[in-house]
Amino acid sequence: MAKADTADDISKLGFEDAMRELEDIVRRLESGQVKLDDAVKAYERGAALRKHCEAKLADAKMKVEKITGGGKGTAPVDVES
Repeated sequence: MAKADTADDISKLGFEDAMRELEDIVRRLESGQVKLDDAVKAYERGAALRKHCEAKLADAKMKVEKITGGGKGTAPVDVES
């Protein structure tokens, strides 16, 4: 799979699905039963999945802060999804 295809594929994943795949990759790598080339590919995909999950979390945090007024006593704002 080409790098652009991988990024496209990952960008379509929801947070939970990306985390599940990332956890599976970690389990496989920790088992030590993965061939080196496969381990490198899995690590690269895992890094991309981690970045995707972090972006999803940051986006969710920003939405919550907008809704709650950022905890600074400001009025809540309607947020469209």
